[in-house]
Amino acid sequence: MLLVLLFFIGLAGGMLGSLVGLGGGIIIVPALLFIGNYTSLLPSITPQLAVGTSMIILIVTGLSSTLSYMKQKTVYFKAGMIFFIGSGPGAFVGALINKTIDLHLFYIFFGTFVIFISLLLSVQKYLKPNTNPVGITYTFRDKQGEEHFLQFQPVLAVLIAFIVGVLSGLFGIGGGSLMVPTMLLLFRFPASIAVATSMFMVFLSSIVGSIAHIQLGNVEWLWILVLAPGAWIGAKAGAFINRRLKDGTVIVILRLVLVVVGVRLIFQGL
Repeated sequence: MLLVLLFFIGLAGGMLGSLVGLGGGIIIVPALLFIGNYTSLLPSITPQLAVGTSMIILIVTGLSSTLSYMKQKTVYFKAGMIFFIGSGPGAFVGALINKTIDLHLFYIFFGTFVIFISLLLSVQKYLKPNTNPVGITYTFRDKQGEEHFLQFQPVLAVLIAFIVGVLSGLFGIGGGSLMVPTMLLLFRFPASIAVATSMFMVFLSSIVGSIAHIQLGNVEWLWILVLAPGAWIGAKAGAFINRRLKDGTVIVILRLVLVVVGVRLIFQGL
């Protein structure tokens, strides 16, 4: 029973994470905490153990998703690396700040902010692609085969990614929860490019984050042996579904997930 349940938790986390570019921790961490603290299937689980175990699974989800999106040619690798240059150190700084301040009130405000971002995404379809001639240019073909051009400022991207990384590390919500909306709203990436590039970033950041959790002993390897296959299959399925959905539909799903994240943060603050 437990093995089947863990497999499907990995499957659900991988599928949702890959579909909207958030990684899947939003499913895996709460699920492990619930099973460990409210059922007799697992021993009591600390948040650190749940997050550390989830971080290893995000490597699997990120790699599986990236390989799938590479075949679809929607991963903007250069942008992903540039964003990671900012978000990686930012997440580390955010984690340090997390240890020094009382976050309850901040969780409430930030949860409200995430819900606001979800509402703001409703106007994303009215934004035209960035036409600023300065910066890096990227050419891609959308799901209908039409060619598009993207341009963005690398320095601005690193600065914004650093701020996003700090907030992600501070509140422990994962970079994808903010980087996907950032790419959609500020850099005006199409949803297909934003999601695929986010999963590439999830893969990179999860490797870095996992090193610390392994050293601290916050990983349950037996659970990973069951969660990982489900996450790998789920990530492939999420990328498959994403390819067949319109960008507008993907954004609607993303908005709903962000509302869930925001509500969770508010309750965590309360």
